[in-house]
Amino acid sequence: MHDGTAGPPIPEDSPEARLLALLVDGRLTVATAESLTGGGVAARLTSVAGSSAYVLGGIVAYANGAKRDLLGVPQAVLDGIGAVSEACARAMAEGARRAFGADVAVATTGIAGPGGATARKPVGLVYVAAAGPAGTACEEFRFAGDRTAVTAAATEAALTMLLAAVEAALGRDS
Repeated sequence: MHDGTAGPPIPEDSPEARLLALLVDGRLTVATAESLTGGGVAARLTSVAGSSAYVLGGIVAYANGAKRDLLGVPQAVLDGIGAVSEACARAMAEGARRAFGADVAVATTGIAGPGGATARKPVGLVYVAAAGPAGTACEEFRFAGDRTAVTAAATEAALTMLLAAVEAALGRDS
């Protein structure tokens, strides 16, 4: 049973707290597109009171069909280089931005493990993309650890990239 008290406070230097400070006035809106993080980025964003002023929504597109149908990832990308790729992450972020009409969107795709890896795409390979008015940026990461550690690291990386994209859209330096 919940006693009505708030959960633990969000650290002031966390990406979600910094986003709140930038976006609480509602000047920009954000959205998410997530695969391996399974909604973790959206959960972190919406854990902050006041986030309804700028978080429009998120799409968890775990299956390739969802990436294609909901986010507009080209079938050629999925059939060619695959869902765990820079091209897919970029298309997911741009698709979320378009789907929600958001100013900025972030996307995650990768291999959290323990299965699904190949020699070219090992467990821990993650792509995070952020799309905004200035364009789309994407970074490749290689996170160590088990499924939980990889997912947590990918979520943190996505929040950090989203923060940078919001700061860029507002004309501020990180």
